[in-house]
This record gives sequence, C-alpha cells and structure tokens, in this order.
Amino acid sequence: MAYPRMAQGGSAATEDLLKILQDSFFDAVEVPAIQFPNWDQILQQLGETTLIRSLQSYIITNGLDFSSSDSAKREDAIRKIRDEIDLAASRGMKMVGICSGPDVGATERRKAKESLVQSLIQICQHGFQRNLMVALETFDREWDKKLLVGPLDEAAEIVAEVRKECPNIGLMWDLSHAPMLNEVPAVLKRWPSLLKHIHIGCAKRIDGKYVDSHPGFNTSGAVNSEEDVASLLKVLLDIDYQGMVGFEVKPEPQQTSETIVTTAKGVLAGAYQRVLTESLG
Repeated sequence: MAYPRMAQGGSAATEDLLKILQDSFFDAVEVPAIQFPNWDQILQQLGETTLIRSLQSYIITNGLDFSSSDSAKREDAIRKIRDEIDLAASRGMKMVGICSGPDVGATERRKAKESLVQSLIQICQHGFQRNLMVALETFDREWDKKLLVGPLDEAAEIVAEVRKECPNIGLMWDLSHAPMLNEVPAVLKRWPSLLKHIHIGCAKRIDGKYVDSHPGFNTSGAVNSEEDVASLLKVLLDIDYQGMVGFEVKPEPQQTSETIVTTAKGVLAGAYQRVLTESLG
C-alpha cells in the first residue's frame, strides 16, 4: 500500500518492490499483485525476506463472497482464491491475507458465518497442501468496507472453528481498523494463540465519518497516533507475540511513498522508546 504502483504489476512494481527488498529495516513484504515480468531479478535480491500475498483488495474489488447465500457465488470465490494460492505458492510465498465478503445484517449473520467457515476450510485445505498460511483480516462493519468480519471476537470464533479442520489459519488485526470497530489493542490479549499478522496504520476521519484509506501517520485526518502504536507494542510483548508486524500506510496525492514510510519508521521507533521507558519505570 505504501507503493501503490505495485498493485498494477509490471516494471514499475518491480522497481518499487526492489526498493523495499534493499531496505534492511524490513524482513517481510506484502504484495498486492505478483505479475512481475522480471521475477529472476527479484529472487536475486530476495535473500531471507519473506513474501506475503495480500488478497484483501482483490477480494473486495472483485466482489468475492465466501459467505454468500448463493452457492455458485461461493464456489466461484473459492475457485479464484485457490488459483491465487497456487500462484503465490509458485512464487515461494508463505502466507496469503484474505477477508470476508460484505456484511448481510444482523438477522442473516449466523448463516453467513456458517457458510464462511465451510468456505475457509476448503481454502485452507488447499493452502495446507502448498505449505501456505491463511490470515483472515478483520474489517469494519459500519463505516467504509462494511464486511461480515468484523469484530475480533467474532473473527476469532470463526478461525477457531476452521482450525478444528485446518491448522494453517490465523487472525490478522489492523490498528487502523480498531477505531472503526470500537476496539483497542488490549482486545488481542483474548486470542494470542490465533494471531498471525499485525498491521500498523491509521484510520482517517472526515466530517465525522471514518474512512479506511490508510493515510500516513500525522497526515491531516489520520486518527491513530504514536501512543496507539506504543499500546499495541506493549500488548504484543505482553502476549509474547511471535508473528509478523507490518506497516499499512498509503501516500496521499501530495505525499511520496518514501515520506510516509520514513514517517512510519519514526513513529514505530518512538512508540518502542515509549514502551522501553515505561518498562524501565
């Protein structure tokens, strides 16, 4: 998200991915597309860096719905994600991030969640055969994306149910979605064994409404702060979290990718210093 051209693939995407791979600050990268024409060049720079395929935008943009009441629509969504898993695995990726389809309202949620569990089992079984982890991300239900999943506690119940059949699924929690879900990092303490991925980013508030646009820290309208990041780090340390942590910030028209990445690094460093100062008393 920090390098929007990456979503389009092609030579520009390769150029941006190489920038991240050459930055020793990062040891993992999430990519929204993998249509890179010169993959050999990327492999030469990859080293020990872990690549993750982010499928959330693909799912939302294409209207894929694993919990649809229409079985044909569910099967189509599962098939397309299986194909993406095959492609990701062929490129050596170790995880795919996914999300649910749209919320269906309170009266239909139970049935939709049941369908989602069955769809996720099929997806995870396919991923397991390819040594690939699936991370289900929680999104807002009321403000912007309005997806079925949803509050962390409900997402955890779904993941726990899928885990009865498939071990290769976990939760992805995004700091920027927390304000839209009325959540704070402490909620993670209830589900430490299910967490597999964390996003550090900001929600945006415009005219009293939340927007899931992931502005850079300190951008006008950005909701989350360095203090929020410090609270998140403290919780992750308290639960001995061993999974991945990544930035999810996007430049606005007046900003460059390099600017928002540098700012995010500074916020993370400042937040970590806060945690250290607090722990030393």
